[in-house]
Amino acid sequence: MTRRPGPVWARRPQVTANGQPSLAIAKEICVLSSPTHIHACQGPGVKENNYRGHGDSVDQLCWHPSNPDLFVTASGDKTIRIWDVRTTKCIATVNTKGENINICWSPDGQTIAVGNKDDVVTFIDAKTHRSKAEEQFKFEVNEISWNNDNNMFFLTNGNGCINILSYPELKPVQSINAHPSNCICIKFDPTGRYFATGSADALVSLWDVDELVCVRCFSRLDWPVRTLSFSHDGKMLASASEDHFIDIAEVETGDKLWEVQCESPTFTVAWHPKRPLLAFACDDKDGKYDSSREAGTVKLFGLPNDS
Repeated sequence: MTRRPGPVWARRPQVTANGQPSLAIAKEICVLSSPTHIHACQGPGVKENNYRGHGDSVDQLCWHPSNPDLFVTASGDKTIRIWDVRTTKCIATVNTKGENINICWSPDGQTIAVGNKDDVVTFIDAKTHRSKAEEQFKFEVNEISWNNDNNMFFLTNGNGCINILSYPELKPVQSINAHPSNCICIKFDPTGRYFATGSADALVSLWDVDELVCVRCFSRLDWPVRTLSFSHDGKMLASASEDHFIDIAEVETGDKLWEVQCESPTFTVAWHPKRPLLAFACDDKDGKYDSSREAGTVKLFGLPNDS
């Protein structure tokens, strides 16, 4: 599956990161530091740092789960790179066997998992930067994630299934037929009660972590669901697709809370880790900012009145 980079909130408030979200061939990462009360990551009060070093597209990034200064990127140049936002320099480069398209950091911060276009997932020690394990899968691997307890590893696949492995043993535990078509994305509720998946059938399904049963579906989107994010308190779930809006639902009831209008398809959404503030990146191609390239804009929704 081809990934598009996009905004990711750091654990430190008021910091977002993106890898030129609507520019598929971007080879650099941009971290934007801004005050809380802005309507888009452009204009006064915005500080931009660029992180260069990859030789091919940066397809996904994620932050260290507890250290707000570190993030890791996956690239088509067959490397992953760990960056320190304080120096804007790469502090580690790890060579991998294939063109990387997805990446995640374990909740305990000790391991980085990276998946490539050949459906190989490599588990890398975050301290030694050496491979700890490698798994070749016989199905299309889309998104990967640990559960919050760090003892299970989840993969969504092209057959509409959620594959669950024990961790660190990486032994198959269960395969859930979650959707009738390609299961694209997966996100865990920060409270540890639920996880959600998005599919090419345009449905978002909400799952009980302990029982591994679907408790409800969200069906307001018409196009394949490409991105999901839970709010910091686990009460809201944002989902988006090629529809020109972002659906924000109440997790416990499934009711629509907001519909964020967009002028183009949305590549990625990410809630702030401490506030009800949503960052999102769309496929802005109207040439508003530069007619020679895609806009690469990160936008914010739900700005709080208090600081």
